[in-house]
This record gives sequence, structure tokens and C-alpha cells, in this order.
Amino acid sequence: MKSFENFGISDQLLQGLSSLGFTTPTPVQSKVIPLVLEKQQDLVALAQTGTGKTAAFGLPLIERIDLKNRKPQALILCPTRELCVQVARDLQDFSRFVKGLKVLAVYGGTSIYEQIKTLQRGVQIIVATPGRLNDLIRREKVNISGVRYVVFDEADEMLQMGFQDELNAILSHTPADKNTLLFSATMSKEVAGIARRYMTDPVELTCGKRNAGAENVTHEYYMVHAKNRYLALKRIVDNHPGIYSIIFCRTRLETSNVAAKLIQDGYNADALHGELSQAQRDQVMKKFRQRSLQLLVATDVAARGLDVNDLTHVINYNLPDDVSAYTHRSGRTGRAGRGGISIALIHMKEKYRIAQIEKRINRKFKQCKVPTGMEICRRQLAGMLEEVIGVDVDHDQIDPLYAPVAEQLAHLDREELIKKFISLEFNRFLSYYKDAPDLNVRDDGRKQQRLGDKQKKSRQGTAGHGRFTRFALNVGRRQGIGPEGLIGKINEIPGVGRIKIGKINIKRNSAHMEAETKFTAQILAAFQHAEINGKTVSIEVVPGAVSSRKRPVRKSNTRRRRR
Repeated sequence: MKSFENFGISDQLLQGLSSLGFTTPTPVQSKVIPLVLEKQQDLVALAQTGTGKTAAFGLPLIERIDLKNRKPQALILCPTRELCVQVARDLQDFSRFVKGLKVLAVYGGTSIYEQIKTLQRGVQIIVATPGRLNDLIRREKVNISGVRYVVFDEADEMLQMGFQDELNAILSHTPADKNTLLFSATMSKEVAGIARRYMTDPVELTCGKRNAGAENVTHEYYMVHAKNRYLALKRIVDNHPGIYSIIFCRTRLETSNVAAKLIQDGYNADALHGELSQAQRDQVMKKFRQRSLQLLVATDVAARGLDVNDLTHVINYNLPDDVSAYTHRSGRTGRAGRGGISIALIHMKEKYRIAQIEKRINRKFKQCKVPTGMEICRRQLAGMLEEVIGVDVDHDQIDPLYAPVAEQLAHLDREELIKKFISLEFNRFLSYYKDAPDLNVRDDGRKQQRLGDKQKKSRQGTAGHGRFTRFALNVGRRQGIGPEGLIGKINEIPGVGRIKIGKINIKRNSAHMEAETKFTAQILAAFQHAEINGKTVSIEVVPGAVSSRKRPVRKSNTRRRRR
């Protein structure tokens, strides 16, 4: 078995790794570190989040730094502030015994002037988000013309967030003879495009199977009626007493609603979405990392770049539209060799999506049954008994209290005492789940086919009625918007019921959307001056773009009935 000593890295780095408890390299580290140290060649590495990528590129970069030169020699680009901070912190931890190495995290949402001051004092490694680094370049406050290494960390995430132009601008200021290292969880067309444009004959390394899900993650799905999705979520959470999970929702509104319901029902939960200020976001993440929160309800955009260890579960309250987004979600558990579970809550019409994901990630899903109330009570009791059995008794403190307690309970026999103990701890669960209905939907292929035929017929019969107007918006992929985000915004329009939606086309900084003409005024009012991921939205009707042609109609009515 290899150890870090086999790579020939310095004693100072080995000392830092030892102090962190790192002795055996992960598979991605074993493949990448020798290649970067020995061959000085461009590299594309496909590996899931949590497999040790930071050390894979960070250790050889630190080893190659000229400590006497205080100018930037390595640049690491990250999609989000959280990942940027985490990578910089990890590099500082690895190099704690390397004297003279300076690492700087450059990101938005904090003082640019403090970052400028640090740059002026001299740094060798810059870890940056594209937006803030471009700002510094435009101000001529950073010089990256001498960097010898450029690393794209989570390259697929950066492209999904619309950073292509920023990456082009940054790389135009770097030397042609640099080494470029690209790390990504998936090999999308866009990631392959980066490799073609910015790299020279890159070596491709794959840890695990190409575009596959994380090795240590088990994939499960529960089939329920859409109206029972939240009830099923609570049962799944209750059936795992030690759960520590991110719950993914499609829209900001759904994220807020699910988190609010969980909090109201007594769970340690909070929401993370794009409309939170940076201070609010930092506070939520601090509580979650400290485990003051058990459940974090988040959108895909808000959760990008989060680096949280020891997650037991990822729960897909809704499946994402993009299969690669599922790969990123599920990869947030089962990290660093630990096991994890990715759960999807689906209804009958979504069963085909499971097969699509299975094909993409090369993993099979297990269909599970939503537990009954009695099963949950048994699981909760077993968990509590494990805690009781595992408690260390401090006899010096307990013995003085034992006699009066034993005397007060002396009239109870063993069986009666156990029953009272169970009732005290579990009356809430027993009462809540008394006569609780079965939430499972029978997976009947013929029933599913009939439902699909009925849905298709219904769409064909109604799509041509009414007229569609085309709307133009000034937000797009760069702001993290997708079709589901536009549909979610329409769902928030009060008092209109179902609005039929036609074609949606998302570009980098703009979007076009077709919707029923009779709701034009309400749609304009809903979007005009709203904020999406920090950008004020403007919307207008595209002149002459009104159609009565039959077209597929998207579901826009995902709201629940009020109880």
C-alpha cells in the first residue's frame, strides 16, 4: 500500500499531513500527485467530490512553489466562495510547516481592499472565484502573467454557472507555457470544450467509472403521490434518528416552505437559497457545519461548492432536470471513504427518470417502502437504547443520587418500568403515527402506462387552445437560472391557477419563455423588478411573437393545496 512518503514530497509537507492524520493517499491522489510532480503535463481528472482532489493537486503545487519568489505562481479557480475558502484553508493546513508559503483566497462578498493589501505583500498561490479575480485584473491589482500552474476545480460547476467569458478573460492574462489541471465530477461537452481550448495534449485520468456516481453511495427511491411528498419526507427523517442531511428542492419558494414546515414540526432545519444575504448564508452554514442544524434545505444553485463532511444522506425532494446535477447532489455524501445514502422522492410519472439516472451514473436504485408509524417507533427506540447502553456512568456523581431514585421506583416491576420509560420518550411518535395511512404507491407498470397515455391525450387535447406570448428576460445561465426557476416564479403568482408554458430557451445572460397570452399582465408584474440571484430582472413581450400553434405544455402548477 502506498504512502505519501513514496511520492518524494518534502519532510515539511509530510509533517503537515501527519498532523492532520493523513497517512494513506486516496486513489485520485495516488494517480495525480506523481504525474504532476514528474511529468509537468496538462491533466484532466474525473473524480467525485470528497475523493481527496484538493490534496491531489494541492500537494504537488506546494512542492513546486519557489518560496523565495513572492509573486503568484499557481492559480486555482473555484465556482463558489465556499469552495474557494475551503480549498485555501486546506492548502494552508497542508503547508503549516512550510515556511514562507503564502496562500490567498480571492472571492466576492467581502472587502476587496483587504485582498488587494495581501496581494501587494506577496502571495504564491491564489485561490479565486472568476468574478472577483476578473475585478482585480481590471483594476490592475493582480499580475498572473507568471503563473506556472492553473487549476480548474469543479470545472463542470463553473460552466453551469455561466463563467465561460470570465474564464476566457482570466486565461488571456496567463502565459502560454503554463500547466493546466482540470478536475471535474462529470465529463460534459462543456468540460471537454475547456480541455480542447485551453489544454495541450492532456492526460485523462478517471477515478471510478467515467461520469459515474460516487462508489460509496447507495441510491434509493420512494414512490409516493405528489401531495404526500412532505409526509413521506418526515417519515424518512424520523426513521433515521442520526440523520445529517441536505434536502434538495427545485425552487427558492419550495425550499423556504419545506424548511418552514420542518421547523414548525420540531426539526432542527433551515433553508439555503439564492435570496439570502452573504451574512445570512454564512450563519446558516456555520450552524450546519457545527451540527446545530440536522437538516439543510437547499436549491442546487445555493448548494454549489458546499464542502460538508460526514453527511449521512442526501434527499432529493424533487429530482433535478439535469442528470449531472443529480451526480453532484449525491456526491455530497459518501465522502472520504465513508458510506452515504442518496434518496429520491418520486411519483409514478417520474419512474422513467430513475432509469435515466441509473444509466448515466452506472448505479442501480433500490426501491424502498415509506415506513409505517410502528416501524419508525421501533427504529427510534433502537437508536435511543444504543445511546443508553453506550453511556459511561460516572459512579462518583451518580451513586449519591441512586438511593432516593431507587426507593421511589421500588414499587414498579421491571416490565412496568420499561413501559413507562417507552411511553415517556415516545408518546409523541406513538400519538402522531397512530392510524397513520400507508403512503406508498404500488409500482404497477400497466397503471403507469395508462396514466401516461391519459396525460399525453390530455396535453394533446388542450395544448392548442388559447394563445402563447413570448417573453424576453435579462437573466440566464450566468445568474444560475434554469427552466425550473422560471416555472417556479410563475407558480408563485397568486390567484391564477394553472398557467400553460411553451418553449423555454435559456442563454448565458438572457432567456426567452412562452406562456399563455391571457396571463401576460400577471407574468409581467411577477417578474418585473424581481431579483434572481442578486440581479434585478427586466421582462418584456417580444413584439409579434404570439402563436396559437399546438405545442407541448410544461407543467407549471406544482403548488400544493392549502391544508
